[in-house]
Amino acid sequence: MEGAEIIGIEKDSLAEELNLMAGDKILKVNYKKIKDLIQFQMEWAGEEVILEVKKNNGDNELYEIEKEYDEPLGAIFDKAIFDGLKTCGNKCIFCFVDQMPQHMRKGLYIKDDDYRLSFLQGSYITLTNLKGRDISRIKREHLSPLYVSVHATNPKIRKSIINNPRAGDVLKIMKELSDAGIKFHTQIVACPGVNDGEVLEETYRDLSSIEGVLSIVIVPVGLTRYRNDLPDLSIYTREDAQCLVKLVEEKQQLELQRRGSHYIWPSDEFYLLAGMQIPTAEVYEDYCQLENGVGMIRLLWDDFQNLQLPAEINPSKEIIIATGVSGFKVINSVVDRLNKIKGLKIIVKEIKNSFFGSTITVTGLLTGKCLLNGLKDVEKGSIVCISETMIKSGNGKFLDDLTPADVGTRLGINLITVPVDAKEILKKIIEV
Repeated sequence: MEGAEIIGIEKDSLAEELNLMAGDKILKVNYKKIKDLIQFQMEWAGEEVILEVKKNNGDNELYEIEKEYDEPLGAIFDKAIFDGLKTCGNKCIFCFVDQMPQHMRKGLYIKDDDYRLSFLQGSYITLTNLKGRDISRIKREHLSPLYVSVHATNPKIRKSIINNPRAGDVLKIMKELSDAGIKFHTQIVACPGVNDGEVLEETYRDLSSIEGVLSIVIVPVGLTRYRNDLPDLSIYTREDAQCLVKLVEEKQQLELQRRGSHYIWPSDEFYLLAGMQIPTAEVYEDYCQLENGVGMIRLLWDDFQNLQLPAEINPSKEIIIATGVSGFKVINSVVDRLNKIKGLKIIVKEIKNSFFGSTITVTGLLTGKCLLNGLKDVEKGSIVCISETMIKSGNGKFLDDLTPADVGTRLGINLITVPVDAKEILKKIIEV
């Protein structure tokens, strides 16, 4: 790959002043080839910077720039990694990519396992593809925190889960990086009878002994209906989920005494599976793994509880909120309060995942086809709100490549995406 491609320029920025434009590529900064956004930011940090740019007309230009130390360039890049993504060479027994149907867009089959994206964007990595130079760079540039998919620390069990001979080195690598001051947020994808029970206890003990580990989160395995030729796995029953949540809550009490933090959390989905009460905001502390579905329900509920709602809206309106099976359990208490607004009627419609299968219950994995099936009986002209998590890939499409406009046109409804933010949800509902 050649350079960092620019896809946009911020208004009144230095990039605009330099007449940089979409399609230009930054080849070098201070005569160094730039591999990723991390390196770019480090080289850009000086007061005198030299850019070598390949213009979109094919010409190369050199820019000698004097600037304030903290003045940004104002160029928006198409990717954070410029020299090619470090992909995953594992064959995890629960890998979601391996559980997708064929003939979907190519990007959905890319398994990233790049430590740079872990640092920049919080994506989870397994540490199985790190080379010596990668470890040296992480230490030297203090790329911390990193987000690590551990699953199990027992070398034999982790190798069997990840199917990579290097998988057994996870503790060794984490300890080495921890000694250099690197911090970690970790996750365990729990599979019944595989890495829970005594294996989970061992994993917890090992991770809690590493100074750099800031948090441990346990999420339940997700199984689609596309598991041909994949290992047999089962999902959590209500009783099994209750046992796991109780175990984790016991560990939380120990950790509160030990380090003043709850430290280990089950994901929200475990509480829903177990039919147990969602903890208070204090339990989630700084919501350090919110994007991993830890504390998201509590945060949404509390944000709605703190909203100042209007007494009445005019003109009156009826709105349908379409959500997944898990979301349906969450959103009803919020809707009860919204429906007290005079002139507003909200109906929550539960959408089952007809694309990946009924065992996939999270809202973010609903597709356009799921909505076409689940909303087919909705009256023409209805206003239907869906969470933007369904199109979080950033290209405005569901996982099956349909768009909200496609679904809305086919059903004859006004389909609107709303962010996962209480104020923005209320604003959308009132303005629509």
